[in-house]
Amino acid sequence: MVVTGDYSAAYGALICDVDVVAAYPITPQTFIVEDFSEFVADGLTDAEFVKVESEHSAMSACIAAQAAGARTFTATASQGLALMHEMLFVAAALHLPIVMPVVNRTLAAPIGIWCEYNDTMPERDTGWLQVYCETNQEVLDMVIQSYKIGEHRDVMLPVMPSMDAFILSHTVEPVHAPSTDEVADFLPRYQPQAILDTSNPMTIGSFAPPEYIQEIRYQSEVTMQKAREVIQQVNDDFAQTFGRDYHGLIEEYRTDDADVVLITMGTVTGTAREVVDDMRREGKKVGLVKLRFFRPFPLQELRRVAENVEAMGVYDRAMSFGSGGPAFIETRHALYGLDIPVVNFLAGLGGRDVVKEDVRLMFEKTLKAAKEGRAENETVWIGTRGVKP
Repeated sequence: MVVTGDYSAAYGALICDVDVVAAYPITPQTFIVEDFSEFVADGLTDAEFVKVESEHSAMSACIAAQAAGARTFTATASQGLALMHEMLFVAAALHLPIVMPVVNRTLAAPIGIWCEYNDTMPERDTGWLQVYCETNQEVLDMVIQSYKIGEHRDVMLPVMPSMDAFILSHTVEPVHAPSTDEVADFLPRYQPQAILDTSNPMTIGSFAPPEYIQEIRYQSEVTMQKAREVIQQVNDDFAQTFGRDYHGLIEEYRTDDADVVLITMGTVTGTAREVVDDMRREGKKVGLVKLRFFRPFPLQELRRVAENVEAMGVYDRAMSFGSGGPAFIETRHALYGLDIPVVNFLAGLGGRDVVKEDVRLMFEKTLKAAKEGRAENETVWIGTRGVKP
């Protein structure tokens, strides 16, 4: 198929045979639920398509349906995700493996509809697994993998595959789509561990005193940690079944003998690969790490890479004001105790294009930090009017 990222997400839900879809529109996500509504209208699925009055209601509907034993799906972006914030904690704490693609879009103010990661990054502590996609193919494949990861008995957590607004959501690319039968062989029917059932009544998500809540938080942390191994297992199974390998939590490119590496997320990764190849031809030993999963964060994987390089750069498309980009903050934590410079590069905020010259500048500054043993500036704003990079 030659389709958009939005269509890829909707088609992924279709071939995963979801039971309930809760739908509320928001640019640039709207086409995901709109495309799925056409699947329902055309008789391609008998899924229950629930039109709700807000994103908060969409997540509430998914929570109720998933707790009753259904495989559920919804999608959102930006302000819509922010409106869901309260209910995201509920879905994770109740161990309900809802899958919700998010089309990354800037949050107001000012109002913008283009790509930025400041919508999903604030949700990194809600207990959801988070994965950032580079291509429309990865969007489709990660919807499929997300159900198998989230529904694994050692995990049972909701999953948030993310894609860049317009760069993926509205741009068409060739996508290889497996059949429903192929996916059914890979992804068994959802087997909930506890459901709302009138013949076997139980309470789910009730009030709890302090004597219990701390243990519940611990259980959520344990399942998040267990997800690391499950993610790799599902990745390997998927690669063997469908021939596409995403390498798990991170994907490395030409890092084996690199002096410095740059960590990227999302669509900028494709641009960065080209820059790596260009600079390698110039004799500059640079490498790339594609940060795929932000939750669970790949602490050991990044530390292993860092132990063999002289400096690391970290690209962020979001800002934690007063402290740096979220990916930089987490990477610096992962590398604690290693004596190498780590440089934070902020670019593409508000949807601004990040071009090859921008990525080359990131590599050059990281190489300079490696040569001098320190970063001239820990945080570097790329392509920002009035700010010297």
